[in-house]
Amino acid sequence: MIMLSRIIAQCRKELAQFKRDRVTVALAFLLPLGVMLIYGFAIRLEAQNLPLSIYDYDNSPLSRSYAARLFATNQFVPVARGDSPTATLDSGSAIASVVIPPDFSRQIKAKKSVDVQVLVDGTDVNNARIVENSIRATTNFFLQSRQLQSSQPTVQADVRLWFNPGGEESLYIVPGAFALVLWIFPSMLSAISIVREKELGTILQVYASNLTAWEWLLGKVFAYVSVAIGETLIVMGVAALVFGLRFATEPTPLIAGTLVYLFTSVCFGVFVGSRSSNQNAAVQGTAIAGFISAFLLSGFIYRTENFPAILSLLSRIIPARYYLLITRDAFVRGTGWPGVWHAPLIIGAIALLLFFASSKVMSKMRLKD
Repeated sequence: MIMLSRIIAQCRKELAQFKRDRVTVALAFLLPLGVMLIYGFAIRLEAQNLPLSIYDYDNSPLSRSYAARLFATNQFVPVARGDSPTATLDSGSAIASVVIPPDFSRQIKAKKSVDVQVLVDGTDVNNARIVENSIRATTNFFLQSRQLQSSQPTVQADVRLWFNPGGEESLYIVPGAFALVLWIFPSMLSAISIVREKELGTILQVYASNLTAWEWLLGKVFAYVSVAIGETLIVMGVAALVFGLRFATEPTPLIAGTLVYLFTSVCFGVFVGSRSSNQNAAVQGTAIAGFISAFLLSGFIYRTENFPAILSLLSRIIPARYYLLITRDAFVRGTGWPGVWHAPLIIGAIALLLFFASSKVMSKMRLKD
């Protein structure tokens, strides 16, 4: 009971110090919101508005209809023709050039095959593949709609999109942005708090008191978890209004997973702060180790299955990887506890390791002083 009262007193003291710093309060709630909005609006995985130049040497109604069909996909935008098909690629003004031969219409009407040359800039491999597949698919659709194919394909794929039939990228990006925002800022605030105690010398008062390392750290952790809960409510509330996020299943997995994830984020900040000597080092530690790992190794953009063996193993200790499963399931897939029950357990285990490591460092510092 005495231990609990000390933890609560430390938590209240930390919150009082946090409230007095208005700049920190503003940054704590405005920066996460701004980052979430930037990610939600700026990151797009679907390639659009790709510059395409068409060299129509046939200039017949059929060739013009084919060119119009390419731009009707809303994936390409026309650019001015250069002196040659390769000129627009060399200058970088177009990502691809389509060359329609002079006998395009005559060969098709004679039911003969005709070759349309497509030159694609392969500098960006992903966009090059998208352009190649899009032009192939559009060409097949053009031939089918004009009944110009000599025979119908034996197998046709009937594709239906589940979970996100509208293909809204925000349903994939925004829940992933939650994992980044709620990992970076709570950890950064808690790390700065620990280092500030060292720089101001107030940590000596803790050493002189009868507070244990556990009590002192738990007081700070609970204080900044409460701040992180406020950040979560603001970020997710604005995302629901702006991007139209709605629960796809009952919210208890998200609630439980978020609380564990916030605790882990703050514990990570406490660990970095306990190992840092100044605020710049604390900010850099949470930014570099926290942000880069959460952004690149969590599966936010790149699938973890595509990582090399070493990075694939490293990604398994990134808490953001497991929180992504929780958020995307809550707002998109909707499987509930049967699909994500393991994620909070793994995140919680990482939190305990970080907290024990932090308390060990602080205990050593106390004994040393």
